[in-house]
Amino acid sequence: MNKVIQICIALSTLPDDNLNNIIKQIIKKSLLTERQIEIILKRRNLSDSKFTITKGAFYRQVEQSQEKFQALCYSWILLRSLGILREEDIDVINRLSEQVSVIKNSDVFPEREEQVITVIQELLARMCKL
Repeated sequence: MNKVIQICIALSTLPDDNLNNIIKQIIKKSLLTERQIEIILKRRNLSDSKFTITKGAFYRQVEQSQEKFQALCYSWILLRSLGILREEDIDVINRLSEQVSVIKNSDVFPEREEQVITVIQELLARMCKL
């Protein structure tokens, strides 16, 4: 597993514009939608996205985003407290998160995007195997 993490770290030094594609790939596999991520980023003052929807629709989506975010946090607590999500799993998640964060500030060649996603998928598949 360390070798796969090292590959991910090495890929993080590649050139950024394409992180949006990597993030979109991750969002597709997450419990949140792209719009919900945008809303959470905006509400946390991490983005200044403009929304072209009614105020009522926006606040409904804010509520839905908050509910999903809370559910994710409850799930995290549950999995940790039951010992399902182990310390080494958290280390892997933290390393992957850090590397994706680094990649978003650099350029990633399109042919490398798939490699980054594959590394993430392989690590998570191993970690989540029951």
